[in-house]
This record gives sequence, C-alpha cells and structure tokens, in this order.
Amino acid sequence: MPHSLADLPQTLSAFSAGQMGLNDLVRTWREVAHSHQPALPPRYTEVLERVLSQLESAALFTEESCSFSQADMVAALGDWLAKARALGQPAG
Repeated sequence: MPHSLADLPQTLSAFSAGQMGLNDLVRTWREVAHSHQPALPPRYTEVLERVLSQLESAALFTEESCSFSQADMVAALGDWLAKARALGQPAG
C-alpha cells in the first residue's frame, strides 16, 4: 500500500488500467493525504477531498448523466499530486 505522495502515481495507473477499484483508489489517496498532516496545507486536503467526493459521485451515474467525467477527476488527482509534490515536501 502506498505511504507517500511519491507512491500515488502508480495508483492512478492501476485504476486507469482497471487493476484497482474506485473505493481502493479513494481510500488510498485519503490515507496518504492524512498521513502527511500537518505537512500539507489545509487547503490541499480540502481540494483533494472535493475531487475524491466528485469521483465517488461520478461513479454513481452513467457518463452521460454526470456533469463531470471520471477521466477528468483522475486527471484532477494527477494535477493535485503534482502541486502537492511541488511544495517541496519529502517524498517518503
């Protein structure tokens, strides 16, 4: 199981390839983000929680009936991760 921000890209790849379920992806990201408390600014955890909640919501609807796509939310997680890592936090 990933324990640092540096481990999260592999979860996005696994999810996109169908090797990791949505619940596992969301749980892992939340665990990693919270394990970095208080190192990550509160705003980062707020934004991450919003994206994860939208991703969970998107899973409840078909692509046509949802205002945002799962692919867009996964891309948003990648963007969030790049910004979080750019804070200069230790990767491990």
